[in-house]
Amino acid sequence: MTRTTGILSDSAIGTLFGEGRLMSEKMLDHDQIQPASLDLRLGAKALRVRASFMPGRAHTVADKLERLTLHEIDLENGAVLETGCVYIVPLMESLDLPAEMSASANPKSSTGRLDIFTRVMVDYAQEFDKIPAGYKGPLYLEISPRTFPVIVRRGSRLSQIRFRVGQALLGERELLDLHATETLVASEAPNVSGGGIALSIDLKGTGDDGLIGYRGKHHTGVIDVDKKAAHDVLDFWEPLYSRGADELILDPDEFYILVSNEAVHVPPLYAAEMTPYDPLVGEFRVHYAGFFDPGFGHAAAGGSGSRAVLEVRSHEVPFILEHGQVIGRLVYEHMQQLPQGLYGSGLGSNYQAQGLKLSKHFRLG
Repeated sequence: MTRTTGILSDSAIGTLFGEGRLMSEKMLDHDQIQPASLDLRLGAKALRVRASFMPGRAHTVADKLERLTLHEIDLENGAVLETGCVYIVPLMESLDLPAEMSASANPKSSTGRLDIFTRVMVDYAQEFDKIPAGYKGPLYLEISPRTFPVIVRRGSRLSQIRFRVGQALLGERELLDLHATETLVASEAPNVSGGGIALSIDLKGTGDDGLIGYRGKHHTGVIDVDKKAAHDVLDFWEPLYSRGADELILDPDEFYILVSNEAVHVPPLYAAEMTPYDPLVGEFRVHYAGFFDPGFGHAAAGGSGSRAVLEVRSHEVPFILEHGQVIGRLVYEHMQQLPQGLYGSGLGSNYQAQGLKLSKHFRLG
């Protein structure tokens, strides 16, 4: 069954390439198309700029870069991007969207778990990470490492893009009905409001030692974003343990990896996204990397019991989190059609059936 509206599946994204609606400087990587998204690849250069900026309705990104670029960095053989700096990288992929099709972008899960702040920009944009219907032109990625310096290179994949036709969001009644049949979050009394279903925080901990999360260290070495299991956890992270109070004080400007109390389920005909910041639940930002592909946590795809790993950063003031406190909301969207592959089903998915887990770049011991 194919809907007239919804998120495009992997096969439909492939068709966009075939029709010249989605273009790239080189052939796609074999695993670049995900069940409901496309990984975006860095181009050959990064431009260090004075500050983040928005192109605005009268300017292209290139117009602004002429005035704001401090220097150019060659990414062909890899380069270090420093913390606290802002870089703009032209991406390999570009678009020529049909009039009825829009898109949105988000950092990849591994990007968010490294506290790399990324946003996609397009010409004449007035919003980050939003590509208007019918857009024709290049894509750019703003990159600002917040905690760790990182090595990137041409072809590195830090962000991903989704394509949609029309209105795809589920309303609250639809969410409740879907939860009743599919159990979207492991909660007997789901908290549904504002178009999303709530997730709470687990601060009781796991294992014999009661591990509840990690806090990023300062003044570390560099992390190569393209290398798996290449770095020791304790060189970059301070483990945090429960001491019986089931609470955690978030210090301003520190970065934390925590985990949801509930397991999350995204049925095959749906996609989900974590809302990144909700001032109604506290002054902190949750989950830079907000996309959950169809099949995340789906038992048939090996994901029964998958919890959401949360990238948390407090704003301005210390903030006390308590076990079971609402920390974010998931919104669900319809897929246009069933994907050919589900998250975790032979796709090299790193975070299916996960609990508390750092990014793929780290090894224990």
